[in-house]
Amino acid sequence: MHLRDTYEVWFVTGSQHLYGEETLRAVGQHAAEIAASLHDAAAIPVDLVGKGVLTTPEEIRAICIEANSSERCVGLVAWMHTFSPAKMWIGGLTSLQKPLLHLHTQYNEALPWSEIDMDFMNTNQSAHGDREFGHILARLHIDRTVVVGHWKQPAVAERIGAWSRSAAGVAEARRLKVVRFGDNMRQVAVTEGDKVEAEIRFGFSVNTHGINDLTDVVGSVSAKDAEALVATYDDEYDVAEALRRGGAQRAALVDAARIELGLRSFLEQGGYRAFTDTFEDLGALTQLPGIAVQRLMRDGYGFAAEGDWKTAALVRVMKLMSDGLAGGTSFMEDYTYDFTPGSEAVLGSHMLEVCPSIAGGVPTCEIHPLGIGGRSDPVRLVFTAPAGEAVVAALVDLGDRFRMLVNPVDVVEPREALPRLPVARAVWHPRPDLSTAAAAWILAGGPHHTSLSYALTADHMADFAAMVGVEVVTIDESTSLRAFQRELQWNDAYTTLRGRI
Repeated sequence: MHLRDTYEVWFVTGSQHLYGEETLRAVGQHAAEIAASLHDAAAIPVDLVGKGVLTTPEEIRAICIEANSSERCVGLVAWMHTFSPAKMWIGGLTSLQKPLLHLHTQYNEALPWSEIDMDFMNTNQSAHGDREFGHILARLHIDRTVVVGHWKQPAVAERIGAWSRSAAGVAEARRLKVVRFGDNMRQVAVTEGDKVEAEIRFGFSVNTHGINDLTDVVGSVSAKDAEALVATYDDEYDVAEALRRGGAQRAALVDAARIELGLRSFLEQGGYRAFTDTFEDLGALTQLPGIAVQRLMRDGYGFAAEGDWKTAALVRVMKLMSDGLAGGTSFMEDYTYDFTPGSEAVLGSHMLEVCPSIAGGVPTCEIHPLGIGGRSDPVRLVFTAPAGEAVVAALVDLGDRFRMLVNPVDVVEPREALPRLPVARAVWHPRPDLSTAAAAWILAGGPHHTSLSYALTADHMADFAAMVGVEVVTIDESTSLRAFQRELQWNDAYTTLRGRI
């Protein structure tokens, strides 16, 4: 899916009839020019469509209702060119169900000092027109993003582009279907959650199929199709000797290909874009899905292990949000630490399922024993993620609300080789440091499963959380544990008070 082919944001301009038709014509021309410029900005990944000048309550409410019903529209960008009395906006804003960005700009970048007259002042009133608009948004408690600056400045387009990615993520969440093969890993708390409340809050649906529903599809895969996919594995990866043609474990690679083809077919037929499985319920599968899951994630599917449907949905949404950006996104788990003074780091990995979109080179295709699951040795792709800035995000159900946790990290090359680690991995320094970040994450009730993305930032995730009305806590270079604990306490108090209003 390419965002520009699928989604758009609408650019609406506020004014009124007080200033006469000549002023309104100028307002319309300026609005069209700004919309066209932003539409062409490379930093904005969706179509930006100018929707003209709104001057009456009826026009405003109509455009908001139209936006709600449009499958392509993911949000509104609003700008008040002149003073636009905010009571006119109440009916539309209280009807709007799409994200809103308030652009505080003006047509001219510099003041034409020697030419300013009252006609110019009447036409170019954004400085206080947008304050009127901002007041009603605050009065109505409408979550929104405010972007300030001249519309030709690259930073403005970049901020609108980042917001539009988050808005597209909201649209994706509202139509996302997640399938669970089996249940959550037994006795685990953090992967549980309220699936009904999640659908109310985010929009994505989560439903379960028995593993045999999948194995029936896997069993119907033809030998010819499986061999064709195995040939693709041979071409794309550095395949271990035992898995090569004539190798002792070549049959396991064929079985892995059948699992991938069956999974892909099941997901496509059901319209699912995210899924989970669990090693405790494999039915007739010959091996725990490894390379199959990795390649499906590479193609944009969301996944998380052990029945963790929240992380599976988050991975899918983040992959959609990052369309067209450099760097991949993957299911991840904080696995173990390096506490060496001065080089403290997290080694992130999972048993099998890390997405090759974050690989630092051509993955190797390997087979190794797995001590859980009770099946044959599974095939997987093995690689190391490259150095670079990334963000780790997680979604947790606290019982009375969902919380988004976000931690910018610096992925680094491992200090030493990992010749005996038979899984894909990433090593990173969390900000501000391991001890602070890990303590804050634990204090916030954060899960061990996450989504790691080189493409997105903490701002993308904060925008997304605000759009769906979910608490977000960020652990970054400015975090101190005392202040962080107070933030959590304030958030708890806010949630309690809001529930009583």
